[in-house]
Amino acid sequence: PRLCVVGSGPAGFYTAQHILKHHGGARVDIYEKLPVPFGLVRFGVAPDHPEVKNVINTFTQTARSERCAYYGNVTVGRDVTVTELRQAYHAVVLSYGAEDNRVLGIPGENLPGVYSARAFVGWYNGLPENRDLKPDLSCETAVILGHGNVALDIARILLSPLRLLRKTDITDSSLAALACSKVKRVWLVGRRGPLQVAFTIKELREMINLPGTRPVLNPADFTGLENAVKDAPRPRKRLTELMIKTALEKPAEKTVEARAAATQGAPPREWGLKFQRSPQEVLPTADGRRARGVRMALTRLEGSGDSAKAVPTGDVEELECGLVLSSIGYQSLPLDPAVPFDTQRGVIPNSSGRVEGVPGLYCSGWVKRGPTGVIITTMNDSFDTAQSVLEDLQVGVLDVSTSREGFGAVESILRSRGVRPVSFSDWEKIDAAEVARGKAAGKPREKIVDPEEMLRLIGH
Repeated sequence: PRLCVVGSGPAGFYTAQHILKHHGGARVDIYEKLPVPFGLVRFGVAPDHPEVKNVINTFTQTARSERCAYYGNVTVGRDVTVTELRQAYHAVVLSYGAEDNRVLGIPGENLPGVYSARAFVGWYNGLPENRDLKPDLSCETAVILGHGNVALDIARILLSPLRLLRKTDITDSSLAALACSKVKRVWLVGRRGPLQVAFTIKELREMINLPGTRPVLNPADFTGLENAVKDAPRPRKRLTELMIKTALEKPAEKTVEARAAATQGAPPREWGLKFQRSPQEVLPTADGRRARGVRMALTRLEGSGDSAKAVPTGDVEELECGLVLSSIGYQSLPLDPAVPFDTQRGVIPNSSGRVEGVPGLYCSGWVKRGPTGVIITTMNDSFDTAQSVLEDLQVGVLDVSTSREGFGAVESILRSRGVRPVSFSDWEKIDAAEVARGKAAGKPREKIVDPEEMLRLIGH
């Protein structure tokens, strides 16, 4: 059987890996829109979390298998259609993720000074489309709308001492911008309460322990929560207990750094969580040129636990800031008219990864179940889809008696359209160049952020 996977992030690679492992004859081709592979492992994971990127080693082994091929620099839906792929392969798996962000839908969200978390993360992680973002970091206070791990990542990057960031694969230009940043206070604002935050304890602890920075949590926000979490699942209980402990803690003996800063009259950097506030409007400066704050509706919770709804109380509050980052989630987009798409939920309608009404078409990852979860969640989800493909091969739902040309057929289509794919060994040349540039600067790598430069490097 000849199969293809669209998208080379964790969903795509785990799907390919599972099929190759459990079917001795299958061949899998992976298509990717960028020249470089690995999706959000490369462009989403924070630069100071290198251990999370270790999965790249596994993906590299998969890509080097003689039954797997990688074709980068190919945009499915434009350079080759899904219908053309379905004619060339016995099965097609769509694993292209969530390449857009959810919008707030409030006045002022397009003012200068307001950025989506997705674009901001893409900027410091070297995603080509965000390389020219040039965020304005000239204000003292930033507001991040959202209480997920991405919101904490951004807060940590904004407040981290430069000496910590210099050792990471953060891009050179964002490091230079952060070196001139005036931001020293970051508020993370959520519509619901402490029991509904979406971040995890590891990220919270990292934030609490960030050198030269102090957490500002209001003890009143946590009144009575010890009882409320008694019977909560253990991760939720531990997370809440850590927030309570942090809120109630008296400032400990200050670190040497903080003492030095205090004697020089430089206030320490700080961050805090604000709850039960729903953004209503980004407020413009008098000249209307940029953001100067956020007006928020105070909310009360109806219901409890994860399903609690935030309902406006009628009271409002203004929070001054010159930088607003909206971290309310990523969003998948439809890829090709030939593929059914649920615009309400932002997913491809499917059962166990089988796309509804289109035999031989499958999906995995965020485009299958929505943009939530960490890499391990995506791994299990992708194995589930791969299992559906393997079952359909076994029972003959997928007819492999007719041979399919696979990349042979796609190659002539791409050539006729003037598209030159990038191979995995091409990527390894780009990779080696990035690592060499990084070494010179004492970093694990210096990412190349311009696709044209990547293609020149491999002689395209």
